[in-house]
Amino acid sequence: MDIIAKLAEELKIRTGQAEAAVKLMDEGNTVPFIARYRKEATGALNDEVLRSLSERLAYLRNLEEKKETVLSAIEEQGKLTEELKAQILAAETQVAVDDLYRPYRPKRRTRATVAKEKGLEPLANTIMFQKLNIPLIKEAEKYIDPEKEVASAEEAIDGAKDILAEYISDQAEYRTKIRALTMKKGRLISVAKDPEAESVYEMYYDYDEALQKTAGHRTLAINRGEKEKFLTVRIEAPEEEILRYLEKKTITAPDAETAQVLREVAADAYSRLIAPTIEREIRNELTETAEDGAIRVFGKNLEQLLMQPPICGQVVLGWDPAFRTGCKLAVVDATGKVLDTTVIYPTPPQNKVEEAKKTVKKLVEKYHITLISLGNGTASRESEQVIAELIKELPVPVSYIIVNEAGASVYSASKLATEEFPNFDVGQRSAASMARRLQDPLAELVKIDPKSIGVGQYQHDMNQKKLSEALGSVVEDCVNKVGVDLNTASASLLEYISGISKPIAKNIVAYREENGEFTSRSQLLKVAKLGPKAYEQCAGFMRITGGKNPLDGTGVHPESYEAAKQLLEKLGYTLADVADRSLAGISRKIRDYGQLAGELGIGELTLRDIVKELEKPARDPREDMPKPVLRSDVLEMKDLTPGMVLKGTVRNVIDFGAFVDIGVHQDGLVHISQICDRFIKHPLEAVHVGDIVEVKVMSVDLKKQRIQLTMKNI
Repeated sequence: MDIIAKLAEELKIRTGQAEAAVKLMDEGNTVPFIARYRKEATGALNDEVLRSLSERLAYLRNLEEKKETVLSAIEEQGKLTEELKAQILAAETQVAVDDLYRPYRPKRRTRATVAKEKGLEPLANTIMFQKLNIPLIKEAEKYIDPEKEVASAEEAIDGAKDILAEYISDQAEYRTKIRALTMKKGRLISVAKDPEAESVYEMYYDYDEALQKTAGHRTLAINRGEKEKFLTVRIEAPEEEILRYLEKKTITAPDAETAQVLREVAADAYSRLIAPTIEREIRNELTETAEDGAIRVFGKNLEQLLMQPPICGQVVLGWDPAFRTGCKLAVVDATGKVLDTTVIYPTPPQNKVEEAKKTVKKLVEKYHITLISLGNGTASRESEQVIAELIKELPVPVSYIIVNEAGASVYSASKLATEEFPNFDVGQRSAASMARRLQDPLAELVKIDPKSIGVGQYQHDMNQKKLSEALGSVVEDCVNKVGVDLNTASASLLEYISGISKPIAKNIVAYREENGEFTSRSQLLKVAKLGPKAYEQCAGFMRITGGKNPLDGTGVHPESYEAAKQLLEKLGYTLADVADRSLAGISRKIRDYGQLAGELGIGELTLRDIVKELEKPARDPREDMPKPVLRSDVLEMKDLTPGMVLKGTVRNVIDFGAFVDIGVHQDGLVHISQICDRFIKHPLEAVHVGDIVEVKVMSVDLKKQRIQLTMKNI
């Protein structure tokens, strides 16, 4: 198989682009580096396409390795024909290779192997040949042999049937056809083990849907219901059609003595040997497709969450709510430094509301707090009531935001949090994290395992390795899109930078602590274990503010510094103008990018990137994202009425809709059919995590704590 041509065809890119990307990856370059600094080579392939290419490249290379192993194994048996070799080499999936290898794979002892040991293979061949001119029972009598445990002609026929059933089940062509027929016309059936039992799987207690129409989220829900022993699940295949197909392929003489036996053989081969495997394969395929879809959605949601705009220049009060143990507070300054922590008890059972307000008022006055970041966990509703009352009593404007606590407890109890806040308890760490999540969501959320951030569905049921790799890639892409300040970034943030491993990230922080702030990017080469290749990969994503070379504060890669200096000279500027950020509009001075790039000895795409960086050094792509909704008053679920229009923040996007936070502690669901007037296959076509949207209340169920919303006709 020509892997490069295959990649180009699948990803709808040019062969040259695929070839260049593969070469760069094989040389040890990372996806963020290739996407940002090797645009000329790849024709500006973005990180999403490059990730897909990397995944498919790994799959196709594994497939080629598997083909080599299979060909070698069959050749050792002396059974490799040119036709079989061509079929194996042409196979495009691992399942197809497995099907072709099946007849030659070493088998455990089966009914067919036992029958062969009894000398019944010639009888099986006679039946298959279908030219018998005497009754089959007479022919079978020749194989009676008490020494070989063949006591009768009937036993001989049964043994021959076992051999033939295995032969039929081993035919790759038959399996391919049956798998396709089952996928096309089969149905997924689930029934309750106990119809009286109450569970979240009740909608699947009597469920029947065409395999082709089964949505990924339903597959995952059914899988979980089966795992938790609420459901019995099976695939209903078009059995009659499959048996007719097998008979047509097997019986060449319908009126022969052996025809009925071959019908029985076909039925046995299908029900005993083929159907269970095909069902397992299809269930696995459905699950894998569903998981891939869920991981894609999770990744998209995570990206949107991580790319939320930071709230800069504000002193934030982080509020971790609780009942019995009290609410933990942490005051964090505009740089993320914790200034103060305390505990208040405004919630039951203590109910010390006035005392709590007094404490918070003092903190607001002392530290000039402008924003309160409230976690949405236990006692959040009660805390919000207190905050809303307090804001009305304050002489200065203060707002509050409810932040998703997902993963906060994981972080608070982690080794990382203990190192960061050795003198704090888990509550104080959590409160500090609540505040920092607003100030710089990306820098704070990278400290938490992406699976614990709470913007996915069924994440615990999936292939954990695949999920971790996919989400890790999302975090890596986000961190590199934004870049990091080399002198303030934590090891948690640095380890996601292109070319930087966990040990090197720790070494960078250690070097900084020992030698003081970095004054130039080239100092990175003095960091232990950070060699020239790692430097090439990471340097462009590291920023130094106020360093020796102003270009170190931009996204211009050190390899392009000479070209950038020449460009500035040609346009009548100096490096001092870069430091003063007085280069806005220089792009208008360039008439012919192609000609200028040639003069500078760089590619046109690189030149355009350099110009963009010089105009807006280290521009934060998060600036374009919607700002969070600040609140100053509280709304309760019982206050909602159908027809009410509210502003909300999209918290999670799933296959069948989006959950929107409208400020009542219970996110409302906008079903996919209520997102927009045009037809959409997936909610992500219209909404993303973090979007600020206008919604109308359709219905409120206080008992079930459910809110139905619509985004249509507002």
